[in-house]
Amino acid sequence: MQAELLDIRNHIAQYPPFDDLPEELLERIVAGIEVVYCRAGTPILELGQDNHWLHYIRSGAVEIFRRSGELYNRVGEGEVFGQFGLMMNKKVRFPAKAIEDCLIYKIPDEVFQYLWEQDESFADFVEIEDRSRLRSAVSRREKSNELMTAKVTRLISREPISAPTTVRLQEAARIMTDNGVSALLLMDETGDKPKLTGIITDRDLRTRAVTHALASETPISEIMTEGLITISARSFIFEAMLTMLHNNVHHLPVVEGDEVRGVVALSDIVKYESQSSLFLVSNIYQQKHVKGLKKVSLDVRDSFVRMVNEDANSHMVGSAMAGIGRSFSQKLLELGEEELGPPPVPYCFMALGSMARDEQLVVTDQDNAMILDDSFIPEEHDDYFLALAKFVSDGLAECGYSYCTGDIMATNPKWRQPLKVWKQYFTQWIDSPNAETLLNSNIFFDLDGIHGQTELAEQLKTLISEKASNSQRFLTLLARNALNRTPPLGFFRTFVLEEDGKHQKTFNLKRRGTAPLSDLIRVHALACGARSQNSFERLRDIAKTKLLMEDDASNLRDALEFISIVRIRHQALAIEEGREPDNNVRPKDLSPFERSHLKDAFQVVSNAQKFLRFRYNAGGGRNV
Repeated sequence: MQAELLDIRNHIAQYPPFDDLPEELLERIVAGIEVVYCRAGTPILELGQDNHWLHYIRSGAVEIFRRSGELYNRVGEGEVFGQFGLMMNKKVRFPAKAIEDCLIYKIPDEVFQYLWEQDESFADFVEIEDRSRLRSAVSRREKSNELMTAKVTRLISREPISAPTTVRLQEAARIMTDNGVSALLLMDETGDKPKLTGIITDRDLRTRAVTHALASETPISEIMTEGLITISARSFIFEAMLTMLHNNVHHLPVVEGDEVRGVVALSDIVKYESQSSLFLVSNIYQQKHVKGLKKVSLDVRDSFVRMVNEDANSHMVGSAMAGIGRSFSQKLLELGEEELGPPPVPYCFMALGSMARDEQLVVTDQDNAMILDDSFIPEEHDDYFLALAKFVSDGLAECGYSYCTGDIMATNPKWRQPLKVWKQYFTQWIDSPNAETLLNSNIFFDLDGIHGQTELAEQLKTLISEKASNSQRFLTLLARNALNRTPPLGFFRTFVLEEDGKHQKTFNLKRRGTAPLSDLIRVHALACGARSQNSFERLRDIAKTKLLMEDDASNLRDALEFISIVRIRHQALAIEEGREPDNNVRPKDLSPFERSHLKDAFQVVSNAQKFLRFRYNAGGGRNV
């Protein structure tokens, strides 16, 4: 192949839809290409004119217009236009004009038609719009991971083994032995239909019965676990994994309506979940001191990298990392209570921010707080809770979770307060917002009680969901605040990069990507009174209220997934190469596939911010 044609072939082979084509098709394309140069301001395609070429941009930028003259899109290097007319009547449906000097490769219609008919991925690409291409890219990742596609019922290999709650301890142990199971479901049979009430496991028998030398005739109801965590038979294996991680349970009953279909055990998940995050969490809870936790923490990054390399999606990775971080906090609280003694009054330890949203990655710091019972007396009780907070915070730092530079930690007395004070905080933030309280809202409105009297945290969630949805002024200011961080997409669909400092020629995928998304999703969730914390779950709840149409929620979901997974893969690659992971990405380090679809995702974010400004009348003015 001649050097000039080889250069053309190498360039188009970088970009979709040509990047997946076999060599013979690439050669066929290159052989028929015509090269044209268009000066800035020159019309390239005019409405209604005959067109027999697919246009590929080698360099420069082009604006595409609707029939009405309204701007439809801007496209740049590696992108195509003119395909819709080729698929219809060979008439231009979307006029195009060069807005920069352009070098364009024109691919003849007969080659386009051949590719359209012969290659399914090429046909999918040219038939659908940018957002649909983004959905296609996300779907392709989801389908590559069996955890995402296999239902949890696949793990059920036998009928559930159960017994009435009236059974005695020795009989329960015999039933488990005879059936070779490590968990026994306990049913309340006093009503018209048996109802799942509790569970007993091998571990329960050891720790609650044998250790305390309970009599063989002890009713099993005295030691069974109640308030069961269950999962729907319609759920996927990855959802079962995340439920186990979040709740630290090793046996998960699978239900369909009122019927129990079976029990999934930790060992059942492990054969699918080779990333070992479940084992890591189990290992955390087995440690007896901070030194042991620090040693276990060395495995966190390896677990993260394995999940990424096995095509886990961002929800799985974020939830697994949050579950691991939550487990370190919970174990440190247990160790702290062992060292300091029982707490003088009830309390709840809260995780905030990305851990509360189940969106944590390996580049993270501590965000936590304490809710104390209203019987709390500072002079009598606060020395204990300060010592406990410091024990946990120092332990987390030892395990790789750096101290919060903004001092959003339970060691700060402002964030270690009785429930009544926390209610006053949230009420004031919503009723009288200012710059500081809006910042606090972005942090503290993502909260999760992870230890102690977690119902205290639930009371705060209730207060937030009830008050925020009824305060239009607060929502307007919070929306205006959410518009301060914009996606790094320039006028010509080029990436806007940092111009100086150590991150020169990069953009920050958290600050300019996932953070603006989570901010705008939070505003919509508060507006519709949703209590969910995770951004994907919030989008599901928002769509149910029709505040966003399902298509718009779906576009946001796809944008969040794609930006998140590029960020995750960037961090994993840094770990594999022995570098410290961060959120700053250089476009030249991204694949053409990633660059193209990031632009689509950032465009979704930009459009969503425009709707946010309109929906909450958040345009113009200061933040407060």
